[in-house]
Amino acid sequence: MEKTYQKFFLGANSAEGFVSYFGDCYIPGSWRVFIIKGGPGTGKSSFMKYVAKKAEDRGYTVTLCPCSSDPNSLDAVIIDEIKTVVLDGTAPHVVEPKLPGACENIINLGEFWDSEKLFSLSSDISDAATENSKLHKTASAYIGAAGELLSDNLKLSRLCTDRAAALKFAKKLSDGYIEKREGTSPEEFIRFIGGTTPEGVVSFSKTVTAFYKDVIVIEDKFGGAAGEIMNYLRASAKQKGYDVITLKNPFLPSELIDHVLIPELSLAFVTESEYIKFDTDTRRIHARRFTDGRALKYYRARMLFNRRVSRELLLGAVSTLSRAKAAHDKLEEYYVASMNFSALTCFAESAAEKIL
Repeated sequence: MEKTYQKFFLGANSAEGFVSYFGDCYIPGSWRVFIIKGGPGTGKSSFMKYVAKKAEDRGYTVTLCPCSSDPNSLDAVIIDEIKTVVLDGTAPHVVEPKLPGACENIINLGEFWDSEKLFSLSSDISDAATENSKLHKTASAYIGAAGELLSDNLKLSRLCTDRAAALKFAKKLSDGYIEKREGTSPEEFIRFIGGTTPEGVVSFSKTVTAFYKDVIVIEDKFGGAAGEIMNYLRASAKQKGYDVITLKNPFLPSELIDHVLIPELSLAFVTESEYIKFDTDTRRIHARRFTDGRALKYYRARMLFNRRVSRELLLGAVSTLSRAKAAHDKLEEYYVASMNFSALTCFAESAAEKIL
């Protein structure tokens, strides 16, 4: 049986463009961070998978962060027990040190490529990179258009939501599940558990169902009521002294929080929608109890049209991202052929020891 890992995306191909929280996945001054630099195909993902395996061999729990442009590739490995992160710090999620040496260290895999060979292939590399960039821009346009429609549905959903009732319920949840404690300095980590990828709209629901004991599900197709509840619970958990993992909506990250995780309590508040389902028998609340049904009926045709068209646009984005990945794969081939992987393997073994 395939092992279940806790997985997050640290970036998303959203309606607002590519949104990155790579630089916010650790706390400068208390974490050790290893930022990998290097081109496509230089072994960044393989290096992180090697570190993850070595960490597991030592008994650590590993969190994997796949790439939103290729979910089979890794963008980061997080080892909470020793407050260590290894991440890809190259475009489009460039990460630069905040406390160089004291917190962040640079791992340069460019040391293992043949620059002369790459220079001889520069024209082909440029063509593949240009093709990849163009396709990503096209996919971004699809997602942006879908986002306009999803944002309109969110706005209409909020107009139909009894905000006072939703917030009253959120307070009841907070009072029932989150006990206040003193003497802590809570931290917040912002991530995603869903995203638009070349493989479709991917969601890591098992990150919640397999790793959190108490899961409270808010069923909400459009997010109006659930968003109000999640905003309240996020603020309340922090105010009561707990670290939180805030999981934003991958389409509208600046407008909507989908889920709030409180690891210390093994407690998760999540939103179930068209794009993510949770296979759990725990407590469920439907957003209709906070919704003005008459008002919602008035906007129904418009909202259904928005949903239908946004689905088609997202399918266009997925198809285009798949083509972009093919261009990226071609780009990787040039670098793979120019790498000294035997030297890189020796380096990976010693580097993993240093990291762990």
